[in-house]
Amino acid sequence: MAFRTFLPLALVAAGALAAGIVAGCGSSTSSGNVISISTGSCGAQWQASPGMQTFEIYNGAAAGAEVDLIDPANGAIYAEVSGLGQGTTAPMQVDLGSGRYAFKCLIEDTGAITGPVVTIGGHVHGAAAILPVTADDLLQPAREYHAYVTAGLQVLVRQTGALAADVQAGNLAAARAAWLPAHLTYERLGAAYGTFGNYDTEIDGRADGLPGGVNDPGFTGFYRVEYGLWHGQSASELAGPASQLYQNVVALNAAFPGMEIDLLDIGLRTHEILENALEFQLTGQDDYGSGTTLATTAANIAGTRELLQILHSLLAVRYPALPSVYFWLDRLQSLVDAQQQPDGTWTPVSALSTTAQEQIDAACGQALQELAPIAVITEPRRTT
Repeated sequence: MAFRTFLPLALVAAGALAAGIVAGCGSSTSSGNVISISTGSCGAQWQASPGMQTFEIYNGAAAGAEVDLIDPANGAIYAEVSGLGQGTTAPMQVDLGSGRYAFKCLIEDTGAITGPVVTIGGHVHGAAAILPVTADDLLQPAREYHAYVTAGLQVLVRQTGALAADVQAGNLAAARAAWLPAHLTYERLGAAYGTFGNYDTEIDGRADGLPGGVNDPGFTGFYRVEYGLWHGQSASELAGPASQLYQNVVALNAAFPGMEIDLLDIGLRTHEILENALEFQLTGQDDYGSGTTLATTAANIAGTRELLQILHSLLAVRYPALPSVYFWLDRLQSLVDAQQQPDGTWTPVSALSTTAQEQIDAACGQALQELAPIAVITEPRRTT
């Protein structure tokens, strides 16, 4: 499953954290709302009033930099500009309230520098600051997720082995029954796809873009087997693809202990798993005959929940809207589950009523809105 990159560029939900990364050329070092940084300093004394402010952050240092507006008491971040090149200026927009503020500069190959503390008086509410998440904070979640994926892959080896054996024995009815549970096991491993590399394409790749489409020799994995099982292909035609799927899963299972999950992916995938479900599963684009993309969506929800669970202790103290995430995931789950029939089969997306389709799409869209800030909140940050 190939993920599109999600770039959080604006205010995080509920006025939490602003991330500005668009840099323009400039060299102004005047006073006012221009904050100049250098190798030895992080802005001179500055003044501001309560309300929305735009600071122009100028990098006069000899290297790239990141500049954060922080609460000097605990280092929590109100706003940030990252990727600020030498001699460039970038805007930082933030809603200031009453309190104490300071700029913190993290220049490449230089220790962090905190500038003068500025106090804004009164009793005005502004944006909330978020405690930064460091790479060390994410090590335990990464270990937990690695263990989760390891266990899932071991189950997947057994399931794809049984699927291949059913095809080899010519029992295609049993193979059709075995295909979905195995595919759902894979789809629950949502944060690991980037770690899997080429294995993901081999195991769960689509026919999109292949010269021969579904008949292309490069079309392999679950969707290739699904296409054959639900399009009248014989056991002899499917024996090779089913065996290849099993062998690829075995190879991935053997390779995975030596793979490391990117710490950035852990938070990023909480959004991207469902984003891909909305694009490929809820449109029916990934239906190669079984009509089970809603079951896949349910597996994607489960994968999202697993990530939220291992990140919960970090998010609970940083993301006030976390209950809304669960509310909309529950709403989406209930709408999807309603499309599973008593005999265990699923309504194909193409057979959904207009009302059901709209309700599912709307719930998924809102869940994505609530999930989106997590990527910014859990991005591992340098603090020293």
